[in-house]
Amino acid sequence: MTTQLIEVYVPQETFPVIKNAVEKFDIISQWTSYESSDYILVRILVETKHSEEILNYLEQASNQNDKLSALLFSLKTYIPHLEDKKEELEGEDEKSEERDLIRASRHELYSVVLESSKISKSFSWFLLLSALVATAGIVKNSPAIVIGAMMIAPIIGPFSAVAFASVLGDYKLLRQALVSALYGLILPIGVAITFGYFFALPVNSQEFLSRMNIELIDIIAALASGAAGAISFVKRVSEAFVGVMVSVALLPPAVVFGMMVGAAKWEGALTPLLLLLVNTSSIVLSAIVVFWLSGIKPVNWQEIQEAYTSRKFSLLFVLLIILTLFAVIFFIQF
Repeated sequence: MTTQLIEVYVPQETFPVIKNAVEKFDIISQWTSYESSDYILVRILVETKHSEEILNYLEQASNQNDKLSALLFSLKTYIPHLEDKKEELEGEDEKSEERDLIRASRHELYSVVLESSKISKSFSWFLLLSALVATAGIVKNSPAIVIGAMMIAPIIGPFSAVAFASVLGDYKLLRQALVSALYGLILPIGVAITFGYFFALPVNSQEFLSRMNIELIDIIAALASGAAGAISFVKRVSEAFVGVMVSVALLPPAVVFGMMVGAAKWEGALTPLLLLLVNTSSIVLSAIVVFWLSGIKPVNWQEIQEAYTSRKFSLLFVLLIILTLFAVIFFIQF
């Protein structure tokens, strides 16, 4: 059983209403303490799968009283240890499997997305270094070095943020995430352009040549990478290895495209550019679908309508791009 702790700072005048409302939710335990003459602190221990509904209620309550605030903490352990009695009943395996599919709350995910959609110094440095390492790996025809570059490339964050913002209909966050995602591609391309301008193209490198060829299977691989990245994100498990999958789909084609542009090989640059566009669109599409199916949505009626419109148009737009690119690939091959 995974648990979380919600701390709510409640103004004394609204405490009875909040206390009665909280007790109606499925909680494990709660504690109350008087922090000051104005506020009462309510600590709520809850299973992770039930935290979002409580946070949704608190979010709506804070809209009516801006003095109310809440914090969410993920717990590593709890003493005495909690026993999940439900697992002792018939159908234990099915319930355990259902529990494994529980995602983090929308509020927790939003905080992570907001942070990963920002352009920071560390983001820029990791991006620059990963581009340099990827360029070196492609030139030396070393898959190990290329994979090493993927380990430090922070590209998964902005693209997850684009899909997440599209599902919520948060246009401010969407603009910010799009800028970060474009920056995450432009910087490696710029590094590769510089290399292609001053040095000869590594035409004998298999790592280079493999990005000069595009097949329909690349769309399937990019869709799977995007879905895996989104699932790891909503479950808040380690994104390191899944981030490698996403980075492999994006960073090497961007580097090869930059090399071709730097060498003024305009016709040859079309194939890695096409591969980059295919992978980018496929990753965003699959991430939108995963976030949508996982039940991520706002709570207010107006925001729900905006999210529905945003999700619908985002899916149609990205799907149209993929179908167009699919037709171009099919025409190139056949």
